[in-house]
Amino acid sequence: MSSNEGSLRSFKHRNFRLFFTANMVSNVGTWAQRVAQDWLVVSDLHRGGSELGIVTGLQFLPMLLFSLYAGSLADRLDKRKLLIITNAGGGLTAGILGWLIISHRVTLIDVFILAFTLGLFGALDTPVRQAFTSELVGKSDIANAVSLNSANFNMGRLIGPAVSGILIKYFHTGPSFLLNAGSYVVVITALVLMRPEELHRPPKDGKDRKIMEGIRYVRSRADIVAIIATVFFASTFGLNFQIFNALISTRIFHKDAGAFGLLGSVLAIGSLFAAIVSTRLDQRRKPLFISACATIFGVALVVQAFMPSYLAFALTLPLCGFFALTTMISANTYVQATTPHELRGRVMGFYILIFLGATPVGSPLIGWLADAVGVRQTVALCGAITALGSVFVYYLMRKRLASHQYLA
Repeated sequence: MSSNEGSLRSFKHRNFRLFFTANMVSNVGTWAQRVAQDWLVVSDLHRGGSELGIVTGLQFLPMLLFSLYAGSLADRLDKRKLLIITNAGGGLTAGILGWLIISHRVTLIDVFILAFTLGLFGALDTPVRQAFTSELVGKSDIANAVSLNSANFNMGRLIGPAVSGILIKYFHTGPSFLLNAGSYVVVITALVLMRPEELHRPPKDGKDRKIMEGIRYVRSRADIVAIIATVFFASTFGLNFQIFNALISTRIFHKDAGAFGLLGSVLAIGSLFAAIVSTRLDQRRKPLFISACATIFGVALVVQAFMPSYLAFALTLPLCGFFALTTMISANTYVQATTPHELRGRVMGFYILIFLGATPVGSPLIGWLADAVGVRQTVALCGAITALGSVFVYYLMRKRLASHQYLA
C-alpha cells in the first residue's frame, strides 16, 4: 500500500464516502452562515463586540447544557437516526433565520433565539457525530477518519467564508443562511442512503449507559484529563477567530465583508495543511505533543495581535490555523482511539462539553474585553492564556503522565 493510499484508507468504506461527501457541502454551508451571522450583527444590525460575543455564547450554551446527555444518547440509541433528527432541526433553524433576513424582519432578539436553537441541535449532534465515526470505518481506521473529517471541515472553512463574502457583498446576508439550510438536506440524504448492515456496530449488551460511568472513566485516565484541560484553554480563549477577525477587520483595518470573508479562507489554508499532515500521524500523538502545539498556537496569537497591517495580519493566520488544528485533531484522535467503544459516546460528550461548553462564558467575556480594553489587547491576552494554560497543565500533570508512560 502506498503512503497516499494509507492516508486515504478510510475511503474504502462506502458509508464513510457518503458521509464525507455530504459533510463537505454541509461544512461550506456552516462556515458561510458563521461569517454571515457575525457580519449581520456587526454591520447590518450595527452592534458591537459585546452583542457579537453574546450571540456566539448563546449558540454554544446548549453545548454546556446538553453535551453529556447527547453522549449518553449516542451510546444507547441508533446514531444514524439521531443524526437525521439533528440535521433536520438545524436546517429548519437556518432556513427560518434566512427568511427573516430576506423579508427584512430580523431583529437582534431573533438572532439570539435562533442562535440558541441552532446550538441546541448542534449540541445533540456533535457527540453523536464524533462517536459515529467509529461505526463508519471501524476501530482500526478511527485516527485516519478523524483527520480526514478535519480536512473536510477545513475545506469548508476555506471555501465557506469566501462564498459568504461574495453573497453578502452582492445579496446581503440572507442567502448564506439559506445555503446552510440546504446543506443539511444533503447530509440527511446521505444518512438515508447508508447501508446499516455495513456499519461497524458492536453487539448490544443491555447495559444501562449512565453518564457518571463516562465521567468516572475520564477521571481514571491522567492522559485524557491532561488533554481535555489543554483543550479547555485553547478552545475557550484561542479558538475565537470569528470574533477576532470580525472585530479586527472592521475596527482596526476598516474592511468590507469581502475582506472579512477572505480572512476565514486564509486561516483555513493553515488548518487544511494541518489536517492533511494529521492523516499520516495516526495515533502517535501524545499529551506532550498536544501541549507543545497548544503553546505554540497561543504564542502565535500574541504575535498576530500586533500585526501593523491587514496583509501582515492575514499572513499570520495560516500559522495560527495550523497549530490550532493540529492541537484539536491530535486531542480528538487520541481520545477517540484510546477509549472503549461502549464508553466513546459519553467520553466524547464530556470532551465536547469542555471543548465548546465554555464558549458561552468565554465569548461574551472576549466581546466585552474588546469593547473595554481594545481588540488587539484582547487577542494578545487570549493567546497568552492559551500558551500559559497549556504549560501549566503539562507541569501539573507530568508526574502522573510519566508514571503511566503516557509521555513516551
